[in-house]
Amino acid sequence: MEHPLIQIRDVTKTYRVGTGLLRGKRDLKAVNGVTLGVAKGEVFGLVGESGCGKTTAAKLILGLEQPTSGEILYHQRPTASIPRRELARCVQPVFQDPYASLNPRKSVASIISLPLRVHRVGAKAEWPQRVAEIMAVVGLPPRLAGSYPNQLSGGQRQRVAVARALIMHPDVVVCDEPTSALDVSVQAQILNLLLDLRAELGLTYLLISHNLSVVEHMASRVAVMYLGRIVEESPTADLFRSPRHPYTRALLDSVLTPEPEKGLPETHLGIAYPNPIAPPPGCTFHPRCPHAREICRRQPPPATDGDRRVECHFPLQ
Repeated sequence: MEHPLIQIRDVTKTYRVGTGLLRGKRDLKAVNGVTLGVAKGEVFGLVGESGCGKTTAAKLILGLEQPTSGEILYHQRPTASIPRRELARCVQPVFQDPYASLNPRKSVASIISLPLRVHRVGAKAEWPQRVAEIMAVVGLPPRLAGSYPNQLSGGQRQRVAVARALIMHPDVVVCDEPTSALDVSVQAQILNLLLDLRAELGLTYLLISHNLSVVEHMASRVAVMYLGRIVEESPTADLFRSPRHPYTRALLDSVLTPEPEKGLPETHLGIAYPNPIAPPPGCTFHPRCPHAREICRRQPPPATDGDRRVECHFPLQ
């Protein structure tokens, strides 16, 4: 990738967290040495279990938080040197829960036009027309402009959130679990809407999800995150066809099938997630890995280079 639109270079985000009464505070590395590149126009998927650091990575890219070390580049410019308002015009979020991300006291038109007011874009007299145009783009009827969030369905609320993100014509949209709070019947509508908007408006998506079916449907490239690190990165088709990291294999094996005779899938990961405040030595996945050997317990694995990156001493073939 010659010049990625978004580039993350060896980024770490550390928090000081309490560990109990009289125990003081310790470091928690929510993101630990992550390096990624997102090309213009692609849908880049970031997957992993809850608590692996996906949402923290999203906050860093959005500029809501600053990395402890490393740097994030947008168009080859460090985001730390870009004024927050300027970055917000170019990189916009669509949050997980439309029931929580919309102000219940504001009308749909007011919510969608908020970025125009904050960034003082255009004349105030032009805002209703721009709101009407973006509502049409995301499939919201004009009659809903004066409605409030509690009068909308879950799918309509998420369309409002998408409209609010797109009214500034950003380059990048960070979608953090954009359909997980919606009914299954509505999820496909929102996902197909996002794909249509990407083609129509030339958008770049960072799609954060634990739903592998959503990622397979939308993403062109996928990174798998475990305990703050990227353990595998690959084109989507290659990753789903032949995962190379044992953790990726376990995630794919965990997907439920509609065939009742197969029962619940067995991932062999156990029920205990490692303590992120005191991660295991060596490869952090080794306590849950069925292929772990002595070197895995002592030495962190190097990352391979090329189109398919994997951090594993003994990658699957």
